[in-house]
Amino acid sequence: MALTPQDEAHALQIQAGTIGRTTGHTFETNISQEINGHAMPMAVLPQMVGHVYRSSPSSILLNYICSRENISVLSSVAAISTGALATSEAGKRWLSINGVNVARCKSDLVITLTDNQSRTITVGVSTKQCDNRTPTNAQLYFTTARGFSRLLIDNGIPVSPVAIDALRQFCGDPKFQPLDSATAMVGRRSDPRRYFWEEINPIGRAEWEHTLAIHQDDITRLLLQKAYINDPFIPDYLLHKTKKSASWDATEVAVYKMEELIVLSRAYQGFALRSYGVYKGSYPDPAGVKHSAPRFGVVQMQRGGQEQHPDQLQFNLMASYFYKI
Repeated sequence: MALTPQDEAHALQIQAGTIGRTTGHTFETNISQEINGHAMPMAVLPQMVGHVYRSSPSSILLNYICSRENISVLSSVAAISTGALATSEAGKRWLSINGVNVARCKSDLVITLTDNQSRTITVGVSTKQCDNRTPTNAQLYFTTARGFSRLLIDNGIPVSPVAIDALRQFCGDPKFQPLDSATAMVGRRSDPRRYFWEEINPIGRAEWEHTLAIHQDDITRLLLQKAYINDPFIPDYLLHKTKKSASWDATEVAVYKMEELIVLSRAYQGFALRSYGVYKGSYPDPAGVKHSAPRFGVVQMQRGGQEQHPDQLQFNLMASYFYKI
C-alpha cells in the first residue's frame, strides 16, 4: 500500500526506504542521502566566489547554499528528493514538506537548513546532469507554442494572437504547416512539416524578437523556475553535473543561485540568431540552405521534433554554458 508522507520527518523515512530498495540511485537521491548523513554541526567553507567546482556534489551544494544564505555554522539540515518520493511507490501523488502539501514541484531537491542562531530556511534546487564525456545541451522547458504564450501572458508579458500563430508555425502545429498551403509548398526545398524562424509571419516574428529582447530576464526566470501553477517550492538554486566523472568525489558541477544565473546569462548575450543547416533526418536541406536559430543568453529555443511530440516547443541550456559565462 502506498505511503503518504505526513511531514518532513516521515518523508525522510520513506525516502530512506526508497533509496535502500533502488539499485540505480539517481543523482538527486544520492545527494539527499549524503546531505542527510552529514555530521552536525558543520562549519561552512569560506565564501564561494566561483560557480564550477570538482568534488562531491552534495558537499559543494551544501556549502554553496550556506555561503549565499549567510550561514557560517550549520546546526541541522534535511534534504528531500521530490522525484524519489513522487515516483517511488504506486499511487503516491503528493508529499508534505514543512506542512505544505506538494503535488508537483519544479525543484528536484527541497532542503531545510538551520543555523547556530536557530534561523531556519527552506530552499528548492533544480538539478541537471550530463553523463557524456563532453557537455551537451540540457533541457530546460518543454511545452507548446500556446503553452509558452500562456505562461508569458499569465505573468504579465503581452503576446498578441499574431505572435501566437507565428510561434505555432515555428513549431509546426497542425494547420500551421507549409504542407497545409499549396502556395507555401511551391518550390519548397526544406522540411514541409514546419516553418523555420526566418519563414514565420514577419509581424509575429518581429514581436517575438522584441519581447525576448526586452523581457529577457523575466522570461529566463520563468523558464528556470516556473512549471506548475501554485508550485510551493520553486527552485532557488541550480546544480548541474557538467559531464561524466570518474568518481563521485571528483564530479564536476556548476552551481548558481537563480538570480546569479539570470544576470550572467544576460551579460553573455541578448537575443540573437545563429545560422545552421539541417544535414540529416527525413528532410535534409539542399546545399547552401541555412536557417536561423533563436536564442537569448544561454537559452536555446527550438522545435522539439521528437517522434512522440514533434510540434512541441523546447528550451535548452546551451552546451558548456557554465564555461562560457
